[in-house]
Amino acid sequence: MKEVGEVLHYYPKIEVAIVELKAPLKVGDKILIKGGTTSFEQIVESMQIEHENVQSAEAGKLIGLKVVERVREKDSIYKIVA
Repeated sequence: MKEVGEVLHYYPKIEVAIVELKAPLKVGDKILIKGGTTSFEQIVESMQIEHENVQSAEAGKLIGLKVVERVREKDSIYKIVA
């Protein structure tokens, strides 16, 4: 597994996490979100930059990531490499 980002903020009503990427990420990637009380896997199905849907994003970008469970600030995001 490789760390690809960190959660900066979470919007519970729309289930979107604001993530600062440390490595590239794309739609279809399998990720693990892990923190003090958070631990779940999901497939990246939707992400946005500046409210525009994107298929991929590079390191250093801030993205909006649709998540399937609640996440918390400082949670780490790992890309699961088969």
